[in-house]
Amino acid sequence: MNASSSVLPHALKQHEPLIPMCVATPLVHARTIWISDIHLGYRDCKSNYLLDFLDHIHCDTLYLVGDIVDLWSLKRRFCWPHNHYQIILKLYELAARGVRVIYVPGNHDEPLRRFCGQHFGAIEIQHEHEYVNAYGKRFLIMHGDAMDAYINHSWLARMMGDHGYDLLLFINRWGNRFRRWMGRPYFSLAGLIKSNIKGAKAAIDTYQQECLSEAKRRGYDGVICGHIHYPALFEQDGLTYCNTGDWIENCSALIEDYQGNMRILHYTDHLRWKDEIRVTGAHA
Repeated sequence: MNASSSVLPHALKQHEPLIPMCVATPLVHARTIWISDIHLGYRDCKSNYLLDFLDHIHCDTLYLVGDIVDLWSLKRRFCWPHNHYQIILKLYELAARGVRVIYVPGNHDEPLRRFCGQHFGAIEIQHEHEYVNAYGKRFLIMHGDAMDAYINHSWLARMMGDHGYDLLLFINRWGNRFRRWMGRPYFSLAGLIKSNIKGAKAAIDTYQQECLSEAKRRGYDGVICGHIHYPALFEQDGLTYCNTGDWIENCSALIEDYQGNMRILHYTDHLRWKDEIRVTGAHA
């Protein structure tokens, strides 16, 4: 089975969709799935899309790579819609069905780091984790907030925690309401704006290079992280960089199929593979 065949071609049995525009969703079969930066408790969490995605995945291992619950946002203003609660229940349901669920807390859910090495029910809590893919390559899994120290308090580092980011999400929210009114699918306007503002791309590049340097320093073949809400997957100098993205702007996940192919998918009104970026085990 190649990477594209991990999505079954047949439709699922009929059910009432959570998202009005969403068509019948194909199943995603994977060895491992990584998601991060869900930010439950934050108003711009795309909980409907995520819940529908979780309803249609089959995997052996699911990694939650930090900022799953946004304790920062909840401290400012309590926001906990029913769908956010349903996502927590769905994660426990997956674990109860035999999926290994590993939670690597981030900076927005940092208090959970004090429970590293323990379990919340069937969910494992780990500060970091080592992952070995189907080809035997070793990956460092971390949220990535420790790399902020190398970005020198750049525009991106400030933006991720203050009103600048709220403004981007405001534009994203209302822009997509207009797109839906026009019958157009979801699009990450915030991601487009962020990647074109002077200084932001340089900060993203710095973050990526520091993550790769950390993986190399510690003897890994690659790194899997989140934090900056910028999904990416590429190889550089024999190392692999994977960023899972987020469920505020991009609604993205990192997937490894049973042949060891790693790809990024975007899941909103429809499932879309990011085909132009794909890492295989061919060079292992």
